[in-house]
Amino acid sequence: MTRTIVSSATKEIAIGFDDPFCIIGERINPTGRKKLAEEMANGDYSRVEADCLAQVAAGAHMLDVNAGIPLADEPKILAETIQLVQGLTDLPLCIDSSIIDALEAGLKVYKGRALVNSVTGEDESLERVLPLVKKYDAAVVAISNDETGISEDPNVRYEVAKKIVERAADHGISHDRVVVDPLVMPIGAMGTAGKQVFALLHRLKTELGVNTTCGASNISFGLPNRHAMNAHFLAMAAAAGMTSAIMNPLHEEELAGIRASDVLLAKDQDCLKWIAKYREPVPEGQVSARGERRNRRKRA
Repeated sequence: MTRTIVSSATKEIAIGFDDPFCIIGERINPTGRKKLAEEMANGDYSRVEADCLAQVAAGAHMLDVNAGIPLADEPKILAETIQLVQGLTDLPLCIDSSIIDALEAGLKVYKGRALVNSVTGEDESLERVLPLVKKYDAAVVAISNDETGISEDPNVRYEVAKKIVERAADHGISHDRVVVDPLVMPIGAMGTAGKQVFALLHRLKTELGVNTTCGASNISFGLPNRHAMNAHFLAMAAAAGMTSAIMNPLHEEELAGIRASDVLLAKDQDCLKWIAKYREPVPEGQVSARGERRNRRKRA
């Protein structure tokens, strides 16, 4: 099955159908975070450093880095942020920008094979982003919308994804380096959004053979108890074929959903990671239930 390999200078991560679900930490992003945006624009990266270390400690496998700040020097800030983050962790990074100059500035300083976020099915985007992906031997997130916008028909979104994969191949970029975002719509606004994305994920896996990702929190936008909704969505999406998600790894409920999906999809051998995370500690001076049963059998 398809494996998308991304790396830092010293660490390699595989996104794949038979690999554990890849958690891409979303926190290094000033969008909607006024204080972080102000600090980054002023060259203060202390909050970036804290967000980086917190996500690493929480168990992220990759980190998304975005510097989209209105009226700021995005190429400069993105390059500086990438260099800072790569000095703090060996996790691979997803370089996130809609500005081609910022993407190139980030790729120039990046050590390893980055995941570029993103390219769309629009011809202008394809012709600007794909040569950059090829030049820097990167992988790329393919957003399944084009000049017509985001279709509510999953079959149309599939065709856009197919177009991007084919155009990537024209640029010498193999399908294993394309990670498709099927575009998760808010379930509160579109009641069939879940069914649609699960069906699309199945086609992307079985027909195109590509790995997938999404902005996981989109599904619960506008709803109460969002973390529970996100957790169940992530587990169900993984079962349908999704292999990664850009998400907040600081929410334990959502991580539990992913860990459970890894167990149920046979990606956590002998449940070892699940047990290591959730097994209750044995109180001091007592033996475990397993030890007690073993002793009783011996006495018998």
